[in-house]
Amino acid sequence: MNLQKGKALADRRLWAFILGVIAVTIGVLLHMPMFWMGRDMGFRMVGMPMDSGMIAGMWMIVVGIGIAAYGLLPRNLSQQMDVSSQLAVSAPEDAPLSPAHWRLMAVLVVALVIDIMKPASLGFTIPGMIDEYGVPRATVSLVPFVALIGTVVGSFAWGVIADIYGRKASILLSAVMFVGTSICGAMPSLAWNIGMCFMMGAAAGGMLPVTYALLAEMMPSRHRGWSLVLVGGLGAVGGYAAASLLAVWLEPVFGWRVLWLANLPSGLLLVLLGAFIPESAKFLMARGRHDEAQRVMARFGSAVHRLAPDEPATPRSVAAGPARTFGGKLLALSLTAICWGLVNFGLLLWLPVELIARGYSMEVASQLLAASALIALPTVFVVAWIYSAWSAKKSVLLSIAVTLLGLTGVLWLALTKGASPVLPVALLIVGSNGIIAMLLPYCAESFPLRVRGRATGVVAACSKLGGVLAQALAIMAIIPTLAVSAMMIAVPMILSLLLLARFGRETRGSDLRDLDPEGHVFDKSGL
Repeated sequence: MNLQKGKALADRRLWAFILGVIAVTIGVLLHMPMFWMGRDMGFRMVGMPMDSGMIAGMWMIVVGIGIAAYGLLPRNLSQQMDVSSQLAVSAPEDAPLSPAHWRLMAVLVVALVIDIMKPASLGFTIPGMIDEYGVPRATVSLVPFVALIGTVVGSFAWGVIADIYGRKASILLSAVMFVGTSICGAMPSLAWNIGMCFMMGAAAGGMLPVTYALLAEMMPSRHRGWSLVLVGGLGAVGGYAAASLLAVWLEPVFGWRVLWLANLPSGLLLVLLGAFIPESAKFLMARGRHDEAQRVMARFGSAVHRLAPDEPATPRSVAAGPARTFGGKLLALSLTAICWGLVNFGLLLWLPVELIARGYSMEVASQLLAASALIALPTVFVVAWIYSAWSAKKSVLLSIAVTLLGLTGVLWLALTKGASPVLPVALLIVGSNGIIAMLLPYCAESFPLRVRGRATGVVAACSKLGGVLAQALAIMAIIPTLAVSAMMIAVPMILSLLLLARFGRETRGSDLRDLDPEGHVFDKSGL
C-alpha cells in the first residue's frame, strides 16, 4: 500500500493490518492444492477429507482477520469517541467537482461491483451444489439463506462501526473479510459452505451503508444526486453482470466453486484501492490531526463543525418535531427495500434453476441472464440523469413502477410456453437496479447527519431481509411458482409505492444542512 496515501492510517497499527492481510492471503492459498486435486473430477470436492494445510489455512484466516481488525482500530478509542461525538461533517454544498471526487467515485464503483457480485453469484452456484452434494434444492437453499442473514447482520453492524471508527477502516476490514471468504469455494461439505457464506454475507453487507454515507458526506449538493445514483447503479448492474459473466466464462471450465474463489483477487484489489479512499475528516479532527483533516476537506470542499455544548447530540427541533414524518419515511423506504430483496435474492436467484428446469443448459441460462444484465447497464446513466435533472422522489417511484412492469413480464413468461426470458428479466433488472441505485442515496439525503449512517444501514439491511424471507420459503420446500412469486411480490411493492408517495421528501437540489439546522446543532463560532 502506498504509504504516502496511507498516511490517514498512520496513527493506527498499520503493520498489524498488513500482517493480517498477508496471513489471510496465505490461509486462502493453502486451500488451493486440495481444489486443484479435484481437476480430474470436474473440480468436485465432495467427501474429500481436509488435509493439514487446509486446517492451518482456516486458522490463519481467522487469526489474520483478527490481527487486521486490531490494526485498524484507533488507539485511545474511548477518548476519540468522546471527542468525535462533539463533531459533525457537513456535506460540501457548493464545491465544484474535483479530480478527488472523480477518483473517489471510480474507486467506490469498483468496491460496490465487488460487493454485489458476491451475493449475485449465489444463483449461479446453486445448480452446481445440488448436483455435487446430491441434496434437494430446499437443503441447498440454506447457503443463500445463511449468507443473506450475514448481510443483514453486516448492514446493521457496519453502519454503526462506520459512524464510530471511520469509513476508510470499515471498507478495508470488509475487504479483508472478502479475501478470507474465498475458501467457501474449497469446502468439501455443504455444512462448511454454509458457515463460510455467513462470513461472506457479513462482509458484503457492510459495504453499501458505508459507501453511501461516505459519498453523501463528500459530494456537492448540485452533483450529489446523479453521482450517488450513478455509483450505486453501476455497482449494482456491474456486480450482477460480473457474476453472470464469470459464470459464463469460468464455471464451464472450473465448476461452480470458482465463483467463490474469485473473492481472493477481487478482495485484494479492494484492499489496494483503499489507499485512494480518504479517511473521515471527523476522525482526523477528533484525533487532533487538524492539518490532515484540513487537507482532506480542502480536496473535497467539506467542513467540520463542533456541536454547540448546550445542545443535545440530536437537536430537539429535528428529533422531536418531525418524528412521525421520519418514521413514515423509514417505513416506506424499508418496505421498498424488502420488496427489492424479494426480487433480487428471490426471483433472480431462482431463475437459473427455473430456466434449467425448462430445458436450458446452465451455460445458456447464464448467457441469457448476462445478456439481460448488459441490456440494463446503459439505463444506469439514464437513471442517474433523471434523478438529478427531473425529480429524486419521482425517479424512485418510477423505478418501482418499472419493477412492477417487470413482474408483469415474469408473470407472462410463466404463463406462456416457449417465451424468451430476456425481455422480462431485462425489465426486472432495469427496475430493480434503478431502485437499489436510488434508494440508498435517496435515504442518505433524507435523514439528519447524526442518524444518516444508521438509517441507511437499516434500509440496506431490509434489502437483504427480503432475500432472507424468500430463501426461508425455499428451505421449507414451498417455493412458489414464477407466476405466484410475481404476484406475491407485486402486492407489497404497490403498498411501498403508495407509502413513498405519501411520506417521501423531494431531495433534488436540497441542502442537507436543512435537516440539521445550524443554529441548533453547530456552534456558529466553528472550530
